[in-house]
Amino acid sequence: MKSIYDKTFDEMVSYFEENGEKRFKASQVFDWLYSKRVTSFDLMSNIKKEVIELLKKDYIITSLRLDKVERDVEVNKYLFTLSDGNHIESVLMRHDYGTSICISSQVGCNMGCRFCESGRLKKVRNLTAGEMVEQILMVEEDIKMRITHVVIMGIGEPFDNFDNFKRFVQIINYQKGINIGSRHITVSTCGLIPKIEEFTNFPYQVNLAISLHAPNDKIRNELMPISKVYPLKDLMKTLKKYNEKTNRRITFEYILLDGINDSEECANELCALVSGLNCYINLIPYNETDNLGYKRSKKETISKFYDIIKKRKINVTIRREFGSNISAACGQLRSKKEDL
Repeated sequence: MKSIYDKTFDEMVSYFEENGEKRFKASQVFDWLYSKRVTSFDLMSNIKKEVIELLKKDYIITSLRLDKVERDVEVNKYLFTLSDGNHIESVLMRHDYGTSICISSQVGCNMGCRFCESGRLKKVRNLTAGEMVEQILMVEEDIKMRITHVVIMGIGEPFDNFDNFKRFVQIINYQKGINIGSRHITVSTCGLIPKIEEFTNFPYQVNLAISLHAPNDKIRNELMPISKVYPLKDLMKTLKKYNEKTNRRITFEYILLDGINDSEECANELCALVSGLNCYINLIPYNETDNLGYKRSKKETISKFYDIIKKRKINVTIRREFGSNISAACGQLRSKKEDL
């Protein structure tokens, strides 16, 4: 049975019309789901009983169960159990500009990035749009606060689940839904060029982040198998077209790995690679795990790498570290659960 959170507002309107009901029932249902946040159809007190029974026949409301929460000063990490028994995770981060959530888009991941805990456990299936929506609703229920920013950068490759990603954005952006502005939504991809091209024409102004992590194909091929399919030359050409078409800034995510991609030569190559693009570089200190052999770069190496980019007049930041006292690496909480 499908989750009610899979439905866009227009689909909800069509559903009621096809069942001989008035269009306004869709507004009533969305109000109960997203404003009043009920977790049972029976609580929708202004909807007649026959319609409630119709909804109960065709849809479920809750398909996720909160399994575990790890809490730190400015971050919470959530482990959810899905209706089929699989596990995913989400991360809440508190910033001076609001609260952001990093959500999962798949159960596992087939991209196989060597440094990533998420990719160690292969893809089982895509998440539905509703399962992605529920991550936001359940975390908001836990913190009793509104989430202002959404990042699709957790377990999975969102562009490998592109149709559900688009539906998810449509639902959470809708004013009668969660009502999160499209410019407060960011999607991260490791570089699936055909989907980046399709995303270029996406009618919502969602931010694009590229998991880059290397300045040349030699290093990137070792770290990220996707680079053998879509080499950097082709990726950068596609991103240039994205810039020209959308005029939106691209974020390049760059995890610094000790002795792998953190040399001065790599920093200079990276500057040359992104030259001319409307972009900024987000340098990320690596979260080490017990299952993967990579080590984080030393502080002085990170600082030197940053300085080289800064001197080239390229926008660059070093990501604030969250969750030093919890399972901080992407996919680590799920991995621990699956390894039991």
